[in-house]
Amino acid sequence: MNPKEIEAAELRIREALAELRPFLEADGGDITLDEVTPDGLARVRLHGNCLGCAMVPMTMKAGVEEAIKRVAPQVRKVEAVNLGVEA
Repeated sequence: MNPKEIEAAELRIREALAELRPFLEADGGDITLDEVTPDGLARVRLHGNCLGCAMVPMTMKAGVEEAIKRVAPQVRKVEAVNLGVEA
């Protein structure tokens, strides 16, 4: 992806994460986007109760990755940078 495509993808991803945020906040957690790399890796950061939650792998795969790839299909992989969890 070129810089303009990355910028557009980051905007769409932030909007998608904003839609997920109420569900995470209900359990005391949160999520932010760190970056999208030129090779299609979306790096997110989990906060609060998400840091110790046993459901993080499922949340990453079924919730976060699905939401990100829906709005930015050029993203090939999603990872939580502060947990080492990939979706």
